[in-house]
Amino acid sequence: LDIGPLSFQGRSYDCSSDCSDIHMHLNRCNSCRVESGCFVGYDRPNFMGNQIFLRRGEYPDFQYMGNMMGMMGMAMMDTIRSCRIIPMHRGQFRMRIYERENFGGQMHELMDDCESLQDRFYMSDCQSCNVMDGHWLMFEQTNFRGRMMYARPGEYRNLRELGMSNIMRISSIRRVMDVC
Repeated sequence: LDIGPLSFQGRSYDCSSDCSDIHMHLNRCNSCRVESGCFVGYDRPNFMGNQIFLRRGEYPDFQYMGNMMGMMGMAMMDTIRSCRIIPMHRGQFRMRIYERENFGGQMHELMDDCESLQDRFYMSDCQSCNVMDGHWLMFEQTNFRGRMMYARPGEYRNLRELGMSNIMRISSIRRVMDVC
């Protein structure tokens, strides 16, 4: 990941692992180029705040992208303050989702993408989960739209406490496949 100011001008910083505070290296990150792999960018330090999924490609202007994302109901981001690399995963995918926090309420197991929790499981929200295998993106709206949250293997007892309190609900979930 090569991050830097607007349209790849000025100083840049090469990042090949997690970075908890990009501002330690640059005053502002307005653009980036992903040369390989997949990353999640956060608009606050320490992997907090709004998130954006970054796959291989160029992102020349986060402010413009942020405005466009805002019009599509996604999180408006004009800079990246921290980023996390998503490791390549080639095995099976498995995740248990729960209707309520602390693994309460309805429970369903996912092994593939789910475009709508409501349509598939009659579940209006997911407030906790256990990611057993693979890496997942959880979205506020159906069909993988709106604000998103990255979930790597582990237990998540309360999704609202992960710096994503601005997400009203989780409505769709998809796997991060190894096509990055």
